[in-house]
Amino acid sequence: MSAFKTGLSVAALLALAAVGCGRGDLPELGEVHGKVTMDGEPLSNVLVQFYSEAGGRPGTGVTDAEGNYELTYVDGAKGAKIGPNKVEISTVWPDGEPPPGEKDKIPSQYNTKSTLKKEVQAGDNQFDLDLNSAEANPQGQAGQQYVDP
Repeated sequence: MSAFKTGLSVAALLALAAVGCGRGDLPELGEVHGKVTMDGEPLSNVLVQFYSEAGGRPGTGVTDAEGNYELTYVDGAKGAKIGPNKVEISTVWPDGEPPPGEKDKIPSQYNTKSTLKKEVQAGDNQFDLDLNSAEANPQGQAGQQYVDP
């Protein structure tokens, strides 16, 4: 076999391998984007994660200066798993943790003890998330789960 044919064969195998190792194992995803605000003001540089109730990795994004986010499931695949998702929003700290004496500005009902849920559909999903800085439930009823249709 000539060097040219060998090179062509190797290139073809690499192309097939890249396609085969690509997105065949991905679950059904819905594209997810929106804006995060707290008390009506945009939140910049916060981490937004959608955790499917079915398990697996979350869809993740970070807000820009205007509070806009877009979720990525894995590199090259945007969105989150279709179905019910628990939403967690947290501050992005440079060292992974808040500096001594500083507290996360995002109330726990949106991050570590999130009660926020969204139903991701196939196709495009826009979820604008307006957080309330008060420690109470977003609907003002402590202890009840907030599910936004």
